Amino acid sequence: MLAYSLRRIVGSVPTVLLLIIASFFLMQVAPGGPFTSERPLPPEVLRNLEARYGLDQPLWKQLWDYLYNIVFHFDFGPSFKFKDRDVNDIIASGLPISLTYGFLSFLAATSVGVALGIAAALKHNSWIDYLAVSLGIAAQALPNFIMGPILILTFTLYLGWLPGGGWNGGQWQYLIMPVIALSTSYMGSIARITRSSMLEVLNSNYIRTARAKGLPDGLVIWRHALKPMLLPVISYLGPVFVYVLTGSVFVDIYFSTGGLGQSYVNSALSRDYSVLLGVTILYGVLTVAVNLLTDLAYAWFDPKIRY
Repeated sequence: MLAYSLRRIVGSVPTVLLLIIASFFLMQVAPGGPFTSERPLPPEVLRNLEARYGLDQPLWKQLWDYLYNIVFHFDFGPSFKFKDRDVNDIIASGLPISLTYGFLSFLAATSVGVALGIAAALKHNSWIDYLAVSLGIAAQALPNFIMGPILILTFTLYLGWLPGGGWNGGQWQYLIMPVIALSTSYMGSIARITRSSMLEVLNSNYIRTARAKGLPDGLVIWRHALKPMLLPVISYLGPVFVYVLTGSVFVDIYFSTGGLGQSYVNSALSRDYSVLLGVTILYGVLTVAVNLLTDLAYAWFDPKIRY
């Protein structure tokens, strides 16, 4: 297992470097610039600004300095729009918020989705099965950018039960609607995958053999069916965690949580390319890291993968 883990970790390093280089060049070919506006700046002022941020250097020199600062100092550079803040400060202030309700949304989607899928498989073709499938389809039909306004209209404007936005230190009243908006659509997919995987495992030969030996159903499910059933679910949970983080862009806009997604949108609208590039690279690195952890968990559950 250790050798497999080391191979996967070493293999992810070139992926991260290619991601940084590709993101850097995509920002360079994007139309406009951080200092372009409807009213153009005088040439002298524009030259001073480009010299201040190193934009007057050759492209290869800019890329080398950017890679050097990231790899050895974890420094994404200064913000082009906020004079007193750099990209690291913006990420440090917004990332904990996005990770907080993103992780809670991931736990909610996983726990409820797996429970619904197992219940639907164990009670196949019963009202529980039909109810779980109906809930999963309804959840998938309402993505987070639709669920967010619906929750605000229902629980804030009509009922007045929950605040419509803000963070306020992460109090539970401000967490409920963002977590629901992020978790519902993925909850349905997890329930569907869990149901089909559990039905396939329950119809396998070794489950029939275990039941023929007289083992209780609870022991058969817990000891023999649960672990193989989780293999397809685990392979899907890695991308789900990344989707939850990237989906926080809509949640930050609707609920004004102050998370990283709001900074991402604002930097795109204001052409603050250093912030946009830093957040893009951070999301990409998180994607590679989560996929790596997913592969390691999959190999731990299924020893055949390690060989």
